[in-house]
Amino acid sequence: MKILGAVSLVLTIFLLACSSTEADWQKAATANTVAAYQDFLKEHPNGQHADDARSKIHSLQDDQAWMDAMNSNTEAAFQQYVKAEPSGSHLQEAQDKITGFERAAAWQTASADGSASALQAFLEKYPTGPESDQARAQLQKLNSEYRVQLAGSYRSAKQAERASARAKARFGNLLHDVVVVPPTPPSKASHLRSAPMSQDEANAACAKLRKAHQHCEVVKG
Repeated sequence: MKILGAVSLVLTIFLLACSSTEADWQKAATANTVAAYQDFLKEHPNGQHADDARSKIHSLQDDQAWMDAMNSNTEAAFQQYVKAEPSGSHLQEAQDKITGFERAAAWQTASADGSASALQAFLEKYPTGPESDQARAQLQKLNSEYRVQLAGSYRSAKQAERASARAKARFGNLLHDVVVVPPTPPSKASHLRSAPMSQDEANAACAKLRKAHQHCEVVKG
């Protein structure tokens, strides 16, 4: 009888403990806050729902960190989220946001430059995205428009490249780029031309070159 009484007492204590743990867990789950789950773990660090509580804490902290990043909506904020939550549930979204900011900054630089080489370099790095569509449209427009052709012809590729380097050093900002145009048969001479631009831009650039005593002409295509 004494043994049965002891067993009964142990069972009663166990059931009461389980009941207390379950009640505390329901209380924490209803509150569903980091603080509530932390309080539960203080009382039941090895209880039945301890792992669930830790998982909930991580999930809530992750969601809060993501909300903070979204509210700030800056590249630095999303970088901070990635650093703080390297295994967070919003990691891919954060990385996509970062790429979007980087792409937008690169597009601002490329579009301000406006040259074919800058647009092509941008597209090589960012082949997809809304800015990429703009870059392709702008590049197509440039390629169908005008260039400034500098006076002079060159029989060898080395001569042409040297002349191109000199022209870039002097007029690169004005012409955006200076490229060597290979000979078109029956001609055997190469020429130097600017990056594509609109007719008005080409005319204005050529006028400035003439004032600098550099002969030129505006050509189509």
